[in-house]
Amino acid sequence: MEKYYIKTFGCQMNVYDSHRVAGILNNLGMCEASSIRQADLIIFNTCHIREKATEKLFSDLGRVLQVKQERAAEGLDTVIGVIGCVVQAEDDQIAKRAEYVDFALGPLTYHRLPEVLAKVARRRGQTIIDTEFPAESKFDFLPENTASGGCAFLAIQEGCNNFCTYCVVPYTRGIETSRPVFEVLEEARKLVGEGVLEINLLGQNVNSYHGEDEQGKERNLAYLLRRLNEIDGLERIRYTTSYPADVNDDLIACHRDLPKLMPYLHLPVQSGSDAILKAMNRRHNAAQYLEIIARLKEANPALGFSSDFIVGFPGETDKDFEATLELVDKVRFIQAFSFKYSRRPGTPAAEMPHQVEEKVKKERLDILQDKLFAWQLKFNRESVGKTMPVLFEGKGRHPGQLTGRTPYMQNLYAEADRGLLNKIIRVKIKDATMNALSGEIAER
Repeated sequence: MEKYYIKTFGCQMNVYDSHRVAGILNNLGMCEASSIRQADLIIFNTCHIREKATEKLFSDLGRVLQVKQERAAEGLDTVIGVIGCVVQAEDDQIAKRAEYVDFALGPLTYHRLPEVLAKVARRRGQTIIDTEFPAESKFDFLPENTASGGCAFLAIQEGCNNFCTYCVVPYTRGIETSRPVFEVLEEARKLVGEGVLEINLLGQNVNSYHGEDEQGKERNLAYLLRRLNEIDGLERIRYTTSYPADVNDDLIACHRDLPKLMPYLHLPVQSGSDAILKAMNRRHNAAQYLEIIARLKEANPALGFSSDFIVGFPGETDKDFEATLELVDKVRFIQAFSFKYSRRPGTPAAEMPHQVEEKVKKERLDILQDKLFAWQLKFNRESVGKTMPVLFEGKGRHPGQLTGRTPYMQNLYAEADRGLLNKIIRVKIKDATMNALSGEIAER
């Protein structure tokens, strides 16, 4: 095998995992294929949060089987692999519905990929499945994380202990584990040395971080953020995804004290109804969530918030839904992700009574998104006329155009020389839509 192709579904942790898998394959002497048709090894990195993501995987697997058959007619061998959360939750379904898949690895075992590929070569025609929760940390066996631009993801925590009734993460990613402080700092310094200006710390429940420091003392996320803030050359720090009940005084103080910590926080609430939050097994109610927002805003009035919402959770009434709309108007989220509830096998919510009709879910989602999009558009329009530091990350759609992100994670397009790529440049905002800003370079 000489070339590989990786398709990624789902969250930023999956994006990070795919980057690390690519590093493993590069170390094996392989290179990335320009298209799926050119690949000797095709890997799907899967998400199990929503039903459509799982079905899309099997749809894509059906199409890639045709590619495999076409390549076989030309005398070319093709290995197909599936990794990630769908494997952990539905390994039996992969073997039944896509028996031509050569291997399937859970999200905690992809570091074993070289060993698995060797087994595939010896045992063709048999799907190799590994969904163990290994005692060793996968991070101890991965090749060094490498930079591919001005910003980088850095996983510091994995798994979750909250067991929200709709969520499969504790079953697919396991219990919470945190990487040691020194290991995170070492990786961060290496990335900065390769030109990274912005690091986004990742974890399913990132603010429950509890890694040990150099003396073996357990430290929280606030401590880690303060250590990262001291790294010369690191200009921006972000972290995602946070759990509201784990926002403590130390973390709030970081948003007041650390200049490198961006004024944007993703803090999923899921619902504005106390009854639904209780049914979801969330450890906060609406009033507590609003209090956390108020304390963060007091520490840093410039903070902007994004969130996640689920509509149509089992038992959700019109009154419950109205409570969500009221919470949105109180917080005025500058960005948000919203979804219809989908039943995930093995979760308590899937067996709950009073499942909401699909038609009602869609109507509620449309109403919620109209409101969320209106607040997002308002915030973007209020950016017009301001000058913001923008980290340019890639080329735009048109010649001579670059695209980047503001401190508030807004997409921005500007006419700019390619020499500004992977640099932070001040840009004056000239126009705004719901999804993006446009501007002109304010400094040369």
